[in-house]
Amino acid sequence: MIKTERLSVRRVYAKDWKAIQAIWADEAKSAYAQYDKPNDLDDQSVSRRIAKWASFADSDEHMFFAVCLRNIVIGYVAFHVREIGYEIGYCFHSDYHGKGYAKESITTLLNMMKDRGAVTITAGTALNNTPSVRLLTSLGFRQIGTETVSFYKDSAGNDITFEGGNYELLLHTSRNSGF
Repeated sequence: MIKTERLSVRRVYAKDWKAIQAIWADEAKSAYAQYDKPNDLDDQSVSRRIAKWASFADSDEHMFFAVCLRNIVIGYVAFHVREIGYEIGYCFHSDYHGKGYAKESITTLLNMMKDRGAVTITAGTALNNTPSVRLLTSLGFRQIGTETVSFYKDSAGNDITFEGGNYELLLHTSRNSGF
């Protein structure tokens, strides 16, 4: 477990499934949900998926972290090995948005990843998801490209697309802020 000033960050446990289900249900109501792949929210699907996440507790290839405020899971952060470095993903319950919890926990995890020898962290988000773009930028990520993304089709079977931004953070260079 890692402690920050206000939070504790630990690997996801299988028993966290209800908390993560609540985070996903909350996210599904967000205007930004259209930019993500939808999560199945039924108990069996969520508990199975989170049990799978928990099974990676000793893995450096797939890492899932619960972000806790006074033992309440308020969000999660995931790292997955990619061709170069790791890709990061994250989601926080909207009740905890705008309070600096995402930045605090992710900064701590990025420092951990740097200590483990990670060099490059990548992220993707919809360019219209301004809170996520702002968070990545504040963490020192820089936009390195864009791509047209589609997770959905309309009633006629046509792709519904949006512009996604590709971001990169180099952990072992002097051009980063704080890393």
